[in-house]
Amino acid sequence: MSEILVIGHRNPDTDSICAAIAYADFKRKTGVTNAIAARCGDINDRIDFVLRKFGVAPPRFVADVRPKVRDVMQHRVIEVTENTSAFEALEIMDQHNIRTLPILDEDRRCHGLVSVFKMSKFFLPGHSRIQDTRRILTNLNHLKEVLHADSLGLQEPDKEEELVLMIGAMRVDSFEKRLERYDPSKILLIAGDREDIQLYAIEKRIRVMVITGGLKVSPGIRALAEANGVSILVSEHDSATTAMLCRAAVSVKHIRTEHFLYFNEDESLNSIRDVAISSQFQAFPVLDAHKRVVGILSKTDFVKRVKRQLILVDHNELSQAVKGADQVEILEIIDHHRIGSLTTQQPILFVNRPVGSTSTIVSEMYLNAGIEIPKPIAGLLLSGIISDTLNLTSPTATKTDSNMLKYLEQVTELNAAEFTDALFSSGSVLTHRAPKQAITNDCKEYEEEGKTFSVAQIEEIGFEQFWEQKDTLFKAIEDYRHQNHYYFSALLITDVVRQTSLLLVVADAELMAAIQYNLADNDVYELPGIVSRKKQLLPYLTKCLHQALEAETTEQTK
Repeated sequence: MSEILVIGHRNPDTDSICAAIAYADFKRKTGVTNAIAARCGDINDRIDFVLRKFGVAPPRFVADVRPKVRDVMQHRVIEVTENTSAFEALEIMDQHNIRTLPILDEDRRCHGLVSVFKMSKFFLPGHSRIQDTRRILTNLNHLKEVLHADSLGLQEPDKEEELVLMIGAMRVDSFEKRLERYDPSKILLIAGDREDIQLYAIEKRIRVMVITGGLKVSPGIRALAEANGVSILVSEHDSATTAMLCRAAVSVKHIRTEHFLYFNEDESLNSIRDVAISSQFQAFPVLDAHKRVVGILSKTDFVKRVKRQLILVDHNELSQAVKGADQVEILEIIDHHRIGSLTTQQPILFVNRPVGSTSTIVSEMYLNAGIEIPKPIAGLLLSGIISDTLNLTSPTATKTDSNMLKYLEQVTELNAAEFTDALFSSGSVLTHRAPKQAITNDCKEYEEEGKTFSVAQIEEIGFEQFWEQKDTLFKAIEDYRHQNHYYFSALLITDVVRQTSLLLVVADAELMAAIQYNLADNDVYELPGIVSRKKQLLPYLTKCLHQALEAETTEQTK
C-alpha cells in the first residue's frame, strides 16, 4: 500500500504542523489508514512547546518527495563473491532470471559485475583468441564442484593456476607427441578408460587427470598417480560436456567488469534517467552513504510507478510545497490562503476557506463527520487557531474561528487566553535562533507578475530583541535574497501584545519607493495595526511590486 503524506509548507508554523497531524488523524479515522503526518522544515521552540504540552510526537521529516532510486530499486540483492565460479554464477542467474550479478565482499562493497554478456565473450572468444578455449584458470576444488566429480587424491586443491586443457582421444603415440609440446605440470587431461593414455600421462607427471563417464579407475593407476603427485577426478559427464564445464570453473573475479556504473540510493530518478538508459549496462548497484550495496537498479525499474501521494495543508502553491511535490500525485489540498497557480493532472478535493487558520477547517471536518476529536488532537487544533489568529485578534479571524476555539476549549479544558500567554512566551525565535535560521523560521515564497519574492514573519513579545539584532538580520535577509534570486525579501516582526509590527525590507530602490509607511530606521518600516501576513501585508506588498515594475518600465522607455 502506498503512503499518503499529509504535509504543510516549507518553514512550517504552528498551524501548519498542528493541522497536518490532526488531518492525518482524521483521514485514518475515516478509513485512509495509510495517511501519515509529515513536515518539510524544522520545528521551532513554540511548536515544540505545543507538541510536548499535548504529548504528541513530531511529524515525520521529509525534505524531498521526488521519486528516488530507493523507491524503485530491487531491495533484495542477488550477489556473488569474487571466488564464486562462473558455473555457479550462471546457475544463480538462471534461477532468478537475471543477467547481471554484483560481486560483493563481506562489507558489501562492490568489486565489479559479472554478466551473461561478459561470460559469453569468455566462453566464445573470437577467432584471434581461439586458443583461449583451452585455457583453464581455476583450482582443483572449483573443478571438482563444477563437474560434480569424485576425487581420488587431490594435490594442493586450493591453488589457483592456469592449466591447458587436453583430451586424450587418440593413439598413445600421437598423444606422446602432443604432450611433448607442453609443460606436463600445466596439463588438465580429459581421458576415458584407456589405460595406456592414463599411464603415460601419470608417468609424465601431469597436473590433473579427469576420467569421464563415471568410469572406474584401476588400483594400479590410482597407486601410480599418488606416487607421482598426479590428482585424479572422476566426472559423471561425457568428454564433451566435461571439457565445456572445465572452462566454467573459473572464478568470476577473472571475468568481471571492473569499471561499472552505480547510483546512490537517495539520487533523484529524473536526474539519472538519461545516464542509466543510455548506458551499456542493464543493471546498476545502488549504494548507501557508506558505499555499501543496498539494492540493484535495472533499466526496467524506471517504468515503475512510485507509490507516494500527498495531501497539502496550509498552502496551495508549489513554491511553498515540499521539494518534488510537482512529481508526485497530490490528492487533496486543505488551506485558507490565496489560491496560487498550482495545477493537478486530475480533479482533487480542494478545500479553501476564508478563515483564520487551517486548524479551524480541520476541526470543522471532525464535527461534520460526527467524529469525536481526541483530547491531544484538540489541543493541537486549539494551538493552531490561537497561533494563526493571535487568539482571534488578527483581522483574519472569523466567527467560525471563534466558534471552533470555544468548542476546543471545552474538549481540552483549557482557557484560550491563558494558553495564549503560555504559547507566545514559550520561545522567542530571535532569542533562540541565529539570524539566518530566524528569518526562514516561518518564511513563504510567492510569485507575482513573473517575479518571485519571500515574506517571513516572526511573532514576538516586544521589539527589543529585533532592534538588538537588526543589522545581523538585515545581512541574513540580504544573503537569503541573493541566494534565491528574489525580486525582494521582507521580514514582518509582529508584537503580539501591542498588535503592531515592523517590516524589514531588502529590495531595489523602485520597490522601496513604493512603500508608503513611515520609516523607523534604515530599511525598517512601522506598520501600526498590521499583524497578518496573509490578509494585510501580502496584498500591500503585491501592490507595491506592481508600482515598482511600472516605474521600471517607465524608466526604460525614456
